[in-house]
Amino acid sequence: MSRPAVEVADILRAQGNRFLDRYEKSFDFQQLKAFRAIQRCRTAALGGHIDACPRCGYQAAISYNSCRNRHCPKCQTQARERWLAARQRDLLTTGYFHVVFTVPHELNVLALDNQRLFYDLLFNASAQTLLEVAADPKHLGAELGLISILHTWGQNLLLHPHVHCAIPAGGLSPDHGRWVHPRYRFFLPVKVLSRVFRGKFCAGLKRLYRRKKLHCGGPASILADPKQFHRLLRRLHRQDWVVYAKPAFGGPTQVLRYLGRYTHRIAISNHRLLAFDGERVTFRWKDYAHGGKQRKMTLLATEFLRRFFLHVLPKGFVRIRHFGFLSNPCRASKLAACRKLLAIRPLEPLPSPNSSENTSTWHCPHCGAAMVVAQRLTAAEVSRCSYFDSS
Repeated sequence: MSRPAVEVADILRAQGNRFLDRYEKSFDFQQLKAFRAIQRCRTAALGGHIDACPRCGYQAAISYNSCRNRHCPKCQTQARERWLAARQRDLLTTGYFHVVFTVPHELNVLALDNQRLFYDLLFNASAQTLLEVAADPKHLGAELGLISILHTWGQNLLLHPHVHCAIPAGGLSPDHGRWVHPRYRFFLPVKVLSRVFRGKFCAGLKRLYRRKKLHCGGPASILADPKQFHRLLRRLHRQDWVVYAKPAFGGPTQVLRYLGRYTHRIAISNHRLLAFDGERVTFRWKDYAHGGKQRKMTLLATEFLRRFFLHVLPKGFVRIRHFGFLSNPCRASKLAACRKLLAIRPLEPLPSPNSSENTSTWHCPHCGAAMVVAQRLTAAEVSRCSYFDSS
């Protein structure tokens, strides 16, 4: 893949101080931490290392270290590959469905000030909806397993919380004696999923509000009035909530490839950035309201960065979760039962990226051997080396 024309880090370095002057008071620690990490990623400020070939002795120039922040556009590839390699052994040789749960945009004001509570509720309401509807004998009568992945953004970088779910096509019967295949082309009826999800999410919001756990400040201050809060929920309860379902992916290889597009994605990749003139940022986006048409959007750099940092998650928040027979406490035993019923063997594990800190991800340009880290350098040592090189 070619090098992007501009990177988020370039915008931060050019306009970061002006942006912080305006928004730092509203920043939390995690947003500021991500800001600093992305700004310094792969620069001398983080130190560096020198790679060498153990076979022919070739030595490369200094490489600057990555920040490894999960919100950095340049630091997700290895994390994604490690996750996919670990999940490969959990896949079943059956079709998979993709279901997306989205909350109405009127609730975004609550998500802004209640990230952890709001996104936890989104995970739990969507997962419990799938498990409950699937357990109903009228629809499937089986226990599902699912992987849920949180995204908080739309293509225009504005807040758009939704959960992507990857689900094996079928489930375990209540007695775990047989594999139950789906009756519908789209696995479970979407209208039923939408109504159950709406009910569970609204009930969860009411419960949080009643226990005074929801913070209603800033744009959501009007909802501090119980009458206004319940009026909003009544209005939303009369709407159809968006639940989108796609037919089966295909086999495990296709599932892994598809999941790789969602698991470690961030709000915007560097390859969607088209231009930056020092003041304005132009990027590519899909207008799903008009058939996914490709469009260009230009924003002031400070507004672009404001939107980008809306999607920094709270410390320790898990954005990929497993439910049903894929949940951690019972995964091994129930997957074994699934494989037995489907009469399949466990899949051979994919080659996983070498996780050793002493191994590089590239190969010697002369002999092709894997390069290894020969020397690690602090930021001060990198600066000294750069000084002597320039002299």
